[in-house]
Amino acid sequence: MAQLVAHGLRVGLLTGWEARIARRAATPGARTFPVTHVASFALPEQRDDFGGGVTNLMRSSDVFMSLFEYGPEATTQKLFATEGIPRVSAAMFSPNKLQRRIPGQLGCQVFFQTAGRAFCLYVVAGSRASLPRIVQQVNDALAQLEIEPEP
Repeated sequence: MAQLVAHGLRVGLLTGWEARIARRAATPGARTFPVTHVASFALPEQRDDFGGGVTNLMRSSDVFMSLFEYGPEATTQKLFATEGIPRVSAAMFSPNKLQRRIPGQLGCQVFFQTAGRAFCLYVVAGSRASLPRIVQQVNDALAQLEIEPEP
């Protein structure tokens, strides 16, 4: 299985999937953190953190995941109280959880922390009909994810 490694993150790629890990250049006095994008289709070069410019390209069988890291101070917030890399279920998906509603798509959002780092996992499924397969694929991808303490 191919892997992508950067910024203390290791992402295993399922066959035919693509991933990118990026960290914006910091402006003076600011810190930035990695954003990881994983998709079952080719990712465009221009992407917003939570899938703007990406999810509109999805087919009904596609899935897009964003792993957005927050600063270490977020680990003390109740929103990030869940410890460990999560798994998803079909019941967690809803069109109401999308950042931007696109007909037929469903979203899932989970906040967690691990290795002293706080994250939001945001997943977009292309359709309800493909959801059982998509959930399995997302959980397979999450099982390959490794997060080290901040480098």
